[in-house]
Amino acid sequence: MSNAAELYARIENDHDLSKGLFRQALQNPSGALNSICEIGKELGLPVTLQEVKDHLNSLDDETSKQWLVKARGGL
Repeated sequence: MSNAAELYARIENDHDLSKGLFRQALQNPSGALNSICEIGKELGLPVTLQEVKDHLNSLDDETSKQWLVKARGGL
């Protein structure tokens, strides 16, 4: 599993964190992506912005698609 996939799974399983990132993405999409990269560093799962974008674009579930539509400006 890639760091981006592992990081996404951890964020997805943390309701407060995922909710906060979603809210941030609504107001500042690129800031949310930067936050995801910072969270990855903190968790020992370093990712680049491009890796995060590529992983999000590869997902095929409704929740992720909704997140992508809302955060499209940063992707």
